[in-house]
Amino acid sequence: MSEEREKSVQHFLDLIKKSRRGKFKIYIGMSAGVGKTYRMLQEAHSLLKNGIDVKIGYIETHNRKETSDLLEGLPVVPRRKLFYKGKELEELDVQAVVNLRPEVVIVDELAHTNIEGSKNEKRWQDVIEILEAGINVISAVNIQHIESLNEEVKSITGIDVKERIPDKVLALADEVVNIDLTSDELIARLKEGKIYEAEKIETALRNFFKSEHILQLRELALKEVASQVERKVETEVPRNVALKPERFLACIGSNEKTARSVIRKTARLTNYYNANWYVLYVQTPAENSDTIALDKQRHLINNFKMATELGAEVIKVQSDNIAKAIIETAEKNQISTICIGKPHLRLLQIILATNLFNQLLNKLSSSEIDLIILS
Repeated sequence: MSEEREKSVQHFLDLIKKSRRGKFKIYIGMSAGVGKTYRMLQEAHSLLKNGIDVKIGYIETHNRKETSDLLEGLPVVPRRKLFYKGKELEELDVQAVVNLRPEVVIVDELAHTNIEGSKNEKRWQDVIEILEAGINVISAVNIQHIESLNEEVKSITGIDVKERIPDKVLALADEVVNIDLTSDELIARLKEGKIYEAEKIETALRNFFKSEHILQLRELALKEVASQVERKVETEVPRNVALKPERFLACIGSNEKTARSVIRKTARLTNYYNANWYVLYVQTPAENSDTIALDKQRHLINNFKMATELGAEVIKVQSDNIAKAIIETAEKNQISTICIGKPHLRLLQIILATNLFNQLLNKLSSSEIDLIILS
């Protein structure tokens, strides 16, 4: 009974915190140069004309004249200056924003990594701090910076994007707006020198800004915004029929790349369904802390960290029977869908080598738990 009371109290506290938190709007685009920063500055001018106390926390103009011109007449919060490797650099001054308490603050480049020595490692963490102070934030990000899309973007463009935001940051947004251009319009802007300086244009056209790349990234951006809208409808529009909540369990082994792929793909599914999810690692006697290689331990820790950032609860179980551990974990946590990797994975080889694989399949079919094998 006390546990139920605790849950009830926590739920009420969460509601209070949510009501106190600032509203969060994100402009999302398929690539640099679509006009996210320009649109945010236009919105800032409109808000200012309507008597809203709006301030520029951080804007990156990339020396684009049309963007720089829009900064005229907008109140700017001075940036925080830091010395790093002998150079004076500038960052968003979170404390100054919180002290000034504007109604709305504009913060560009959500995926930016802060200079070493900053309070927060990432700008999205700065933004959450500002939101929790009750200040409304308008920000922007490109589709390639979303964590769970990292591998998909890499397969499209051949580029491994290093600066990324967890999907949970997008889930916090009250509004997500797609800034859409056709590939022809974007390439025309690039050729006109509105995105990069002249010496970078040809390289960009041969690499990231190929028409087929832009089309695929554009599709990703449109799908992402559509799924965010659907998530809002699911959570905020009351339904007449109570549905059984979806709960996903991603099962991983110590293979770094496979585990990372399973985590990211399960994160995409849970984002779509707005579901709770878990990552399960079953530590067998062959992989106990005394026998597992140090590099595998390090990769596991990194994957646990990524899963947590993407909103999962990590479960570690010691067992010499992986199939049984999966079944027990699924039942205990009321899982609706189990996600595992393709059969070439070591995790599945172990499962297939045991008679309990049949037991796993039988249990899943009788308990209405779905099994998804991810490529």
